[in-house]
Amino acid sequence: MTFHTWLLYVVLVIAAASTPGPAVLFIMTNTTLYGWKKSIYAALGNIVGLLIMGCVAVMGLGALLNTSEQVFNLVKYLGAAYLVYLGVKLFLQKGIDLNQSQGNFSPDVKSQKKIFFQALGVALSNPKAIVFLTALLPQFLQIEQPLLPQFSILILTLMFFSFAFLMFYALLAHKAKFWLMQPHRIKMFGRVSGSIFVGFGALLATTSNS
Repeated sequence: MTFHTWLLYVVLVIAAASTPGPAVLFIMTNTTLYGWKKSIYAALGNIVGLLIMGCVAVMGLGALLNTSEQVFNLVKYLGAAYLVYLGVKLFLQKGIDLNQSQGNFSPDVKSQKKIFFQALGVALSNPKAIVFLTALLPQFLQIEQPLLPQFSILILTLMFFSFAFLMFYALLAHKAKFWLMQPHRIKMFGRVSGSIFVGFGALLATTSNS
């Protein structure tokens, strides 16, 4: 893989990573509700999910999802159900009195481990991402050269930029948190975020593997 090829890949990765989606919404919501430090675990959960999907894609599940409608639909509906589940939880969440927590946004309400695994679930909930990785990565691999080093460079690049953009969005949410000092605003934020998650789930459920 040449340096020019890698730069082209970086451009595509930046375009994909900078586009808001379920992972961005998840990290912004958790940053607002539970504090800046907790957002790191959400970003880590997401990039670990990307690593897992990259490995799975290389092992052939991506091709299987492309060719088997039954397998694709199973993964699709499970992912959609998980996004809807998260959305309903956010929608029903009660407002938090941030003034009583002295601006810390109740950082102990949700554990780092729970945030990490929820972010991992969000990352793994979309089979289209596996299909995307399966279709994208081979375009930048030179089969006459060792594949493992090339794959490592490509997936680490994706993980780096995904982490960077997620933390950028978390920073935006952190800067805006003081506007959300009132409990009714937090409650409304949860309802809006929850509704969007449900929308993502519904949209995922209607996608096809074509």
